[in-house]
Amino acid sequence: MAQQETASGNVFDSKILKRIFVFVKPYIVWFYFLVFLIIFQGIIAPARPWLTQLTMDKYVALGDKEGLVMMIGILIALTVVQAVVQFVQVYLSEWIGQHVIRDIRVKLYKHLTTMKTQFYDKTPIGRLVTRNISDVETLSSVFTEGLAAIVGDLLQLVFIMGIMLYTDWKLTLVSLSSIPLLFVATYIFKEKVKQSFNEVRTAVANLNSFVQEHITGMNIVQIFNSEAIEYEKFKKINKEHKKANLKSVFYYSVYFPVAEVIGAVTTGMLVWYGGKGVIQEYTTLGTLIAFIMYIALFFRPIRMIADRFNTLQMGIVSSDRILKLLDSTDQIQDTGTFKPEKINGEVKFKDVWFAYNDENYVLKNISFEVKKGQTIALVGATGSGKSSIINLLSRFYEIGNGEITVDGTNIKEYELATLRAKIGVVLQDVFLFSDTIMNNITLGRKDISREKVMQVADWVGAREFIERLPNGFDYNVMERGATLSVGQRQLISFVRAMVYDPTIIVLDEATSSVDSETEELIQNAIEKMMKGRTSIVIAHRLATIQKADKIIVLDKGEIKEIGTHDELLDFDGYYAQLHQMQYKELLV
Repeated sequence: MAQQETASGNVFDSKILKRIFVFVKPYIVWFYFLVFLIIFQGIIAPARPWLTQLTMDKYVALGDKEGLVMMIGILIALTVVQAVVQFVQVYLSEWIGQHVIRDIRVKLYKHLTTMKTQFYDKTPIGRLVTRNISDVETLSSVFTEGLAAIVGDLLQLVFIMGIMLYTDWKLTLVSLSSIPLLFVATYIFKEKVKQSFNEVRTAVANLNSFVQEHITGMNIVQIFNSEAIEYEKFKKINKEHKKANLKSVFYYSVYFPVAEVIGAVTTGMLVWYGGKGVIQEYTTLGTLIAFIMYIALFFRPIRMIADRFNTLQMGIVSSDRILKLLDSTDQIQDTGTFKPEKINGEVKFKDVWFAYNDENYVLKNISFEVKKGQTIALVGATGSGKSSIINLLSRFYEIGNGEITVDGTNIKEYELATLRAKIGVVLQDVFLFSDTIMNNITLGRKDISREKVMQVADWVGAREFIERLPNGFDYNVMERGATLSVGQRQLISFVRAMVYDPTIIVLDEATSSVDSETEELIQNAIEKMMKGRTSIVIAHRLATIQKADKIIVLDKGEIKEIGTHDELLDFDGYYAQLHQMQYKELLV
């Protein structure tokens, strides 16, 4: 990750710039207007020194008061025009930049919602958050302080130099004599700041990762009394962040005074040579004053260009990361077109093989069938492949070999949204968003009415406890449902699954880690949910699946036994051993 964060990039990478500017198309008229303003600003920038020279030589020197008043009025008007143009230019560049990054962020988030679960298994969440938030924000520099601004600065330099040479080439040579020194200082500054920027980004990434991870796992830190140790780690990471930022501040602190000294020396040389020319009358006072103003105008863009290049460079690096993420093809192939209004719920696995890393198979030659309305239970030790089976049914992962069908149709032929709408999944680890209970159930769907939610909650047995909470269904459960008990979160997940009225219900062990009263409530809800539906249940407690139509015993990704509870006990195999072990635990 560090290597990615410190990549330098190429400021003039035409491929990246071309792709980024595709997002400008909806605002292309405003962008062209912005380019016009930048060019106009570059043209009129040298006008004020030129008018000042004209005022001094043509009116002040000759004592023309009326002409002086007229020129002062023109200078004031020009200053107002420049101020207005600068305001519109700055605001418009920010306006375009903010609209573009909004569009990119929306596109990026939508892209992330289509990625396979396997993509999230191997990609750190912190990195994806950085791409969607920090990198997109940094990308805005391409528009606000990017090529258009650099081109404007360069145009200003060209126009100023042209007028200076036209006015007095000797004074121009004196004025530009220290420019090579400024260019050298600017180049060194640019390279040093680029390096420090990379170090800052790496430090920020490390800091964000540490804080995010440790705040999420703060209960573990406190349980094992590791506060002091983790505090020292944080201090060390924070110190690196401070050092990286101070290095950047140091380079800025050195460069700008150096640039000011070079500018002051240039001005001094100009005053010495130009003053001598005024005294000897081979130049005018107005020309000297104008050249002093030209120097100030000339040095400012050079100082800014170095900073703009570094900022733009970081924007290009962020753009490259974002585009690579957008180009990632690790997406669910939603090419199915089959959209039945109803399904019977017949599920069949035929010779299914599956591996998370394309090498080590976690499921091997899995074949079984579930008839309409039947309940099957998946039993086995941790890592035997139970969760993998239910993940494959909803196409969270793609199988390597074999076939999975629903009502005789391969699940790949179903439109993904239709398939998942027919399957209600309730996992053991319930995830709730920091939002109201109502929004956690409906997930923002407008077609699910409040009345239906309350009806399903009443049917499942969750309505009573929900209405006892402050604000009832509008109660905010906070992050991950931290203010609710495990059992309450489980009941809410039941309501969330059942408001869609699925034909197939998939249940991970839902009665673990709850008290006996809540377990009874959950068990009653499960029985209601399973009635009349095809049900696939992952069971850790064998007592909860004795009534299942079929029990599939898994071990190391393979099916070892299939049968009813009584049949498997009579077989006296793997299931019987599991049953005997749990029975002993209960007696103890």
